[in-house]
This record gives sequence, C-alpha cells and structure tokens, in this order.
Amino acid sequence: MSSAQKFQKEINAEYTDAITSPLTKEDLVSFTTLDFYPINEKYFVVAQFTRTENEKPFGMKTSTDREPLYVKYGEVEFTIDGKALKLNVYKNIELSKKKEYKNYLFLPFSDLTSGNESYIGGKYIDLKTPKGNTIAIDFNRSYNPYCAYNYKYSCPKVPLDNDLNIAIKAGVKKFHD
Repeated sequence: MSSAQKFQKEINAEYTDAITSPLTKEDLVSFTTLDFYPINEKYFVVAQFTRTENEKPFGMKTSTDREPLYVKYGEVEFTIDGKALKLNVYKNIELSKKKEYKNYLFLPFSDLTSGNESYIGGKYIDLKTPKGNTIAIDFNRSYNPYCAYNYKYSCPKVPLDNDLNIAIKAGVKKFHD
C-alpha cells in the first residue's frame, strides 16, 4: 500500500468515527468516504528546502477571530508540469512546544482547483522538518481544513504567497457542492 493510499484509508477512518470526525452529525450519518483525486505520482515531488532565518512570529488569519502564532520556517521550490513553483512552510509556535509536534511543519496552499473541484479555502499538507536541504512533498496527501466540513472549527487561511497558479489535482476534493 502506498503512502497516499494509507493516508486515504486513515483519513476516511478518522472521519467515519464519531469521536474523531470533524463532520456535522447530519453529514456523519450518510458519510462513507471522502472524494479523492486519483493518486498521481507527478504530484509527489522532492523540493529544495531553504530554511528562513530571523523570521518574526505572526498571528495567522483564520476562519474566525483566532490568530494562532506561526513563524515562516522555510521555503520549498519544486517543479510540476515544467512549472517552477515556490511555497512557504510554517511552524505553529504553541504546537511545536509539544514533544509530538516538535518537528511538525505546516504547508497550506491554494491552487486553480480551489473553489471549483476542491475547497475554496485551499488545502493543507503536514510535513516533518527535513534534516537536509530537500523535502518530500506528496500533494496526494493534501487535505481540507476541518472548517470545510463544519463551521464550528477555526482554520488557518492560506497566505497569499501560497496561492499556486497551477491546478494541483491531488488529495481530497471538496465535500459539499
């Protein structure tokens, strides 16, 4: 089973379970599976990673008034379909104080599918801090923020710098039309 297949199985299990699901009670009743793009190897990239130094923490805008503190941790550069692309990766200050999230990086992005085939607010990918100057990014493992399913959640908004001018047809599609 590939990493992307395992991800799909795990996220479906999480969303099916009433205890861990972000779905509303109404949606949970009829939920069977999320809608995924077909897994496509071209959306698995090994990106150049550049650690950004001396970044100041900032309050990341969310779908509510909450502004959790993040810091821009680095930049990733990669190519898809011959197009050179660049995204910022972030570290959540509070979360990184917890042992299990010490090496956790947050990659929010939006693309040309956002608002059409995928959630209007963009998607997220969870990454681990790389040891060197490259990092593997699997867009097949990109997922919607919880607020795509339920308004009770407060979700970080994708910073404008992370809006890609390309369609990334990978990961989870939008839930409601």
